[in-house]
Amino acid sequence: MRVKYVVLAAMLVLSGAAHAQPSQKPLQIIVPFAPGGSADGIGRIIAQELGTRLGRPTVVENKPGAGGSLGLVLLSKSPPDGDTIAIAAAGALVINPHVPGSSGFDPLKELAPVARLIDIPLVMIANPKTGPKTILEAIAQSKASPDGLSYGSTGVNSSQHLSAEVLKKATGANFVHVPYRGSGPAALAAVAGEVPMTSTDLTAAHENIKAGNLRSLGVYRIKRARSAPDLPTIAESGVPGFDGPASFIGVMAPRGTPPAVIRKLSSEIAAIVADPNVQEKIRGLSVEPDYADEQAFGQFMASESEKLKEVIRSLPRS
Repeated sequence: MRVKYVVLAAMLVLSGAAHAQPSQKPLQIIVPFAPGGSADGIGRIIAQELGTRLGRPTVVENKPGAGGSLGLVLLSKSPPDGDTIAIAAAGALVINPHVPGSSGFDPLKELAPVARLIDIPLVMIANPKTGPKTILEAIAQSKASPDGLSYGSTGVNSSQHLSAEVLKKATGANFVHVPYRGSGPAALAAVAGEVPMTSTDLTAAHENIKAGNLRSLGVYRIKRARSAPDLPTIAESGVPGFDGPASFIGVMAPRGTPPAVIRKLSSEIAAIVADPNVQEKIRGLSVEPDYADEQAFGQFMASESEKLKEVIRSLPRS
């Protein structure tokens, strides 16, 4: 009998040890953009750090398409068990659902927030030779010409486009939108003089600003970007109080994922984003660490969604 008790006790100890081990099933992180951009860079930083902290392998799956929405649709169809999460950007989360003719997919209703990761500073840039020298000069030139003043952007209804439209509405400027296929092409269009100025993200423009190939007319924020403290804001440059729409990246999970699982993921991400080494990597992408937990992130997205819905409704339809 004593032998049986010893064997049973040993089995219970081994069973408890097995349950204490972290899951070895890979954690899948969907990045709904092509490799190489800021979202992909952030996704890979989080994947590496999260895998280490959770003691489990991680797999990054790039699923580009539909302005970042395709990967989120795939996420919504995944089991709500915490084994699949996704990097998500402002466009897919709070802009695309309000665009006329959209698919009807609403991430805020069909997914669950986990954490906000970063803020992406947006900036109006100009060709230093052919473009305006200040934002006030750009506004004045646009009003003086019956054809207005053209500007490039990442694409129709992108955060970069809508930020310029909010500025246009606030100042009465006659800015004329010229969409490009992505931040890189839009920034290079200003470098080449195809357009006098471009509304884009700092990630795409920062190196050319530092090299003198582009001039910053102002960052779309009430406060200067921590990753570029030398660049004045549009509010500082002649449009007092101006604060553009937020551009951000966060993490989402399938709707129905247990709150305890989301809480665990969010708390681990908080520790990751607070790590100075990780912050240095993030700032290397010309974006800024900006963690918010699942509740604060959800409230923030709901507020931004309402703001941008009104902006999109006010745009002229062709």
